[in-house]
Amino acid sequence: MQEPESTPEVGAEIYVSGRVQGVFFRQFTNDAATHLGLTGYVQNLPDGRVRVVAEGSQEKMNKLIDKLHSGPSLANVENVNVNWYEPTNEFRDFKVRN
Repeated sequence: MQEPESTPEVGAEIYVSGRVQGVFFRQFTNDAATHLGLTGYVQNLPDGRVRVVAEGSQEKMNKLIDKLHSGPSLANVENVNVNWYEPTNEFRDFKVRN
């Protein structure tokens, strides 16, 4: 019997700018990441952006990034900047941080 091919794990630090605070963007991101089985967190930044740190399979990360480009209905996403890194496996689940 052949071993299933494993998808490489990746990490990403993602900065989302535009109208992304006060529009349920963190909850939207938390729901999407949790549904995809990713780990990490989402937080608002003082400069008005949202920061997402997530780890998981490349395929699932790509799905999350696609969702971040649209965001929840009240959001107006102007830019999504992704910085890839080697996963640290320090997260057990996905959380909203203040």
